[in-house]
Amino acid sequence: MKTDFIKYQAQTSPYPLGMEVSHAIGSYIFDTNNKKYLDFVAGVSACSLGHQHPKVNQAIKDQLDKYSHVMVYGEYSQSPAVQYCKLLVENLPPTLNKVYLVNSGTEACEGALKLVRRVTGRSQLISCHNAYHGNTMGSMSVMGFEERKQVFRPLIPDVDFITFNNEEDIQKITTKTAGIILESIQGGAGFIQPENDFLAKVKKRCEEVGALLIVDEIQPGFGRTGKLFGFENYNVVPDVVIIGKGMAGGMPVGGFIADEKYMDLLSHDPKLGHITTFGGHPVIAAACLATLQEILEKDYANQSLEKEKIFRELIVHPLITEIRGRGLMLAAMTEKPEITDQVILRCQEKGLILFWLLFEGKAIRITPPLTISEEEIKEGCKILLEVLDEVLNSLKFKV
Repeated sequence: MKTDFIKYQAQTSPYPLGMEVSHAIGSYIFDTNNKKYLDFVAGVSACSLGHQHPKVNQAIKDQLDKYSHVMVYGEYSQSPAVQYCKLLVENLPPTLNKVYLVNSGTEACEGALKLVRRVTGRSQLISCHNAYHGNTMGSMSVMGFEERKQVFRPLIPDVDFITFNNEEDIQKITTKTAGIILESIQGGAGFIQPENDFLAKVKKRCEEVGALLIVDEIQPGFGRTGKLFGFENYNVVPDVVIIGKGMAGGMPVGGFIADEKYMDLLSHDPKLGHITTFGGHPVIAAACLATLQEILEKDYANQSLEKEKIFRELIVHPLITEIRGRGLMLAAMTEKPEITDQVILRCQEKGLILFWLLFEGKAIRITPPLTISEEEIKEGCKILLEVLDEVLNSLKFKV
């Protein structure tokens, strides 16, 4: 199977991990040799309720027995999508009251960028250095990492960049700016949290000049940081929120949310201002609804902070310089990317799945399912510490 995987399926890197997956359940993935791996990555924050969650699976099966795709987005009233959007809005600030469902996080970003230009009549967009918001042409245009986008230029024009947490840069938001897009916690850059009310100060500046603030919740969203959404930790209400990854328990989906006075502009002058065939797909929306209900009912957001404490208490080692992030969006930092590479690869050999971040080579990604148990955290941290010891000993031997 691995040979055919390389031969027939387009790759995203020269050396994919290539695990041959048999099945997955809860916090574990099994390969075709029936070796089990404890999953500390959750499909890069997507499998928020672990693998094969019974309520999500049942919601999918029940909806399949009723109907699947029947019409392009926005024409028919379909119960799963309507119920989901209503529940989502009921758990958001009042000005975030209308949802547009799409197929992925990057498509949500595209919709949000179009929306702020439509609302303001301006063209300038501002993002942050080392930001990541997706990989389609618009989303790549606001990616703050030149190495990954140079060969695809020209991208969309009139995009500028500031440095996350640099208050002086806030003044670059002017009356020419349509919107600024920020992650509530910078993901690819190394799980960097806003400091000194940075997000709130950006919002204040936006209000002064008539620009809009887009907050990207694709990674932090849906209970991973102690709140349903990361921005709730930082004293700010965005004008637009983009969502994805963890919102459907592992199914492909995204969305953007704003005030109805803004969202309604997409329906006229011109009409069909944003369209999608499969956005709001009833089977996916049913998975979204079941996932959100479970996160809210079980208070997984608050539990993520308690589980964070366990990780921080256990992951103490000479090779770990710090642990960044919040809740179950954590990055254990080493001194060198080479150390991180060794740790991640050796941990997989021992049955623990860890992963990298996009732009910060020293970071070890720890983003397990919200449902992970205390015992599973201890089990995984034990493997991680054993591997860290092995790597430390090998470094001493080389010296």
